[in-house]
Amino acid sequence: MILIDYSDKRPIYEQIAARFEALIVSGVMEADEKLPSVRTLAVELSINPNTIQRAYMELEKDGFIYTVKGKGNFVKRDEELMGRQKEKLLKGLEEQAFACVQQGVKKQEILNCIEKVTGEVMA
Repeated sequence: MILIDYSDKRPIYEQIAARFEALIVSGVMEADEKLPSVRTLAVELSINPNTIQRAYMELEKDGFIYTVKGKGNFVKRDEELMGRQKEKLLKGLEEQAFACVQQGVKKQEILNCIEKVTGEVMA
C-alpha cells in the first residue's frame, strides 16, 4: 500500500502522507477505516516510528485523519476537503499541461499521456 521512493527528493514522511492522501481521496480507504499503527507501519517499511508519527500528524493537521486516544488513527471523510484536494490536483495538472504546450508538446500527445495514465490506473 505504501512504497518509499528513496530517489524522491521529498522527505519520507511527506511521501507517506501523500500516499495516504491519495488513498483517502480516491476512496480506497473509507471513512472511519483504521490506519496501520505507527509501530506496525514503521516495521513494515523499515523506518523510524517518528517518521510515521510525523506523517500522521501532517495528515491530521490537513484534515484527512483523526486520532482516538488509545485506539489509533482513522480516516476522516470530509467531502469539502476531498473537493478541495481534487481541485488542487486538477490545478497541478493544468499547470503541467500548460508547461507542455509552452515547450511545444502537441495536444494529442498530452491527451495520449493522460489516456495512458488513466488506462493503467483503471485497469
